[in-house]
Amino acid sequence: MPFNPSMDKELFSKALDTESGKIVVSVHSYNNGPNKLQITREIKDREGNLSFAKLGRLSKEEAEGAMPLIKEALLNM
Repeated sequence: MPFNPSMDKELFSKALDTESGKIVVSVHSYNNGPNKLQITREIKDREGNLSFAKLGRLSKEEAEGAMPLIKEALLNM
């Protein structure tokens, strides 16, 4: 069965703003299944518009900034 966006529920979402964009920590449940943590990165282009990018590696500052968001997300799981 293909992914159906209408069956995906976002239960929590907070973002950490950085120089180059933001890191988003969220909790989702698909088709009333188990809650799952998702961490994504959005980067700014030359015009300042955000677009999705592979999370990849985090700098120490990014990791330290994301930790409180991850802890808060865990309380919502």
